[in-house]
Amino acid sequence: MNAFEQTRRSFLFAAGALSVSGMLPQGIIEGQGAAWQGYVLGATEGEHLVHFRDHGNIFIKLGSATGSENLALGTQQVRVGTGIPIHRHFKMDEAFYVLEGSGIFILNDVRHSFEKGGTIFIPKNSWHGFENPDHELLLLWIVSPAGLDGFFRETCTPPGVPPKQLTREQVHAIARKYDTEFR
Repeated sequence: MNAFEQTRRSFLFAAGALSVSGMLPQGIIEGQGAAWQGYVLGATEGEHLVHFRDHGNIFIKLGSATGSENLALGTQQVRVGTGIPIHRHFKMDEAFYVLEGSGIFILNDVRHSFEKGGTIFIPKNSWHGFENPDHELLLLWIVSPAGLDGFFRETCTPPGVPPKQLTREQVHAIARKYDTEFR
């Protein structure tokens, strides 16, 4: 099996694992909007935000604002050396597909190397974070149910808007609203 096929299989496996949420009962609410009808987005389409901490680009492709309460998906650029602090989600399973870059992923205090094409799965309540001392990362993230998208909306800003000046305590309070806790 060649490298492309391995990468493709790895991504499809992660996406399939999270698609189980689509089989769960869904409360059909009138006026759900675009998600119930489906849609197609280009590579640079979606809700574009700039991260409050490292100023990396985030594109939210689907989530609660587009009518999907059971699944959220987007991309996140993580600038060299900034990583993602260790945290956990109380109600969300999460997966990442590494589009670009490499580094160390910490899952429940165990360090794992990862590289482009890798897939990472995090069950709810698992402590996790990223270190990327040498490479910028571009990650595809998927969470079920939606929630991470709301955290990004409250902490990040659209391009050209000055970043929010949030204290650590404010970030932690916003995270708790989305059933997330930082160490």
